[in-house]
Amino acid sequence: MKVEFWYEFASTYSYPAAMRVERAAAEAGVDLVWRPFLLGPIFGAQGWNDSPFNIYPAKGKYMWRDMARICAATGLTLKTPLARFPQNGLKAARLALLGQDEAWGPAFTRRVYLANFAEQKDISDEAVLTGILAALGLDAAALLVRSNEPANKDRLKTQTASAIAKGIFGAPSFVVGEELFWGNDRLEAALDWARR
Repeated sequence: MKVEFWYEFASTYSYPAAMRVERAAAEAGVDLVWRPFLLGPIFGAQGWNDSPFNIYPAKGKYMWRDMARICAATGLTLKTPLARFPQNGLKAARLALLGQDEAWGPAFTRRVYLANFAEQKDISDEAVLTGILAALGLDAAALLVRSNEPANKDRLKTQTASAIAKGIFGAPSFVVGEELFWGNDRLEAALDWARR
């Protein structure tokens, strides 16, 4: 059975998950499916116009400390985004959607997370995204054009609606059949479920 990895580029906990999910799935012998989506519509449906980590300051303070511990333990650099938090990951998500079933998709996703949470770059800036694509040896200009085509925009909306239909309310989430596992710390449980 496969594991679907649902992630949002603005999501802090999706960063360490994205950096380890591919290796963990391979070691478990489980097929992995990458699924970028948007949390904005999900939060909006709950009456939130911002990240819960901003709406509830105590939760936000805890999250950044928790992320610091997680990243230190796994050798990841963590820096608070300079542009704003959460960053607007819409353009990156549209590009990731083009790559979700392509060999370059996982590497692109990891590099966007590094740009956001390790390098303090603005991931809504097309120049930043162009640099990432070019570093992967891809035709950045062509991919940016494709990412902004109405069909791809609609595809991201459909994928986000699919996340909602699966009961996803946050990121990262892992789906195995009908089972939902939420959070970076639930990755191993999802892989174990898929193996069984």
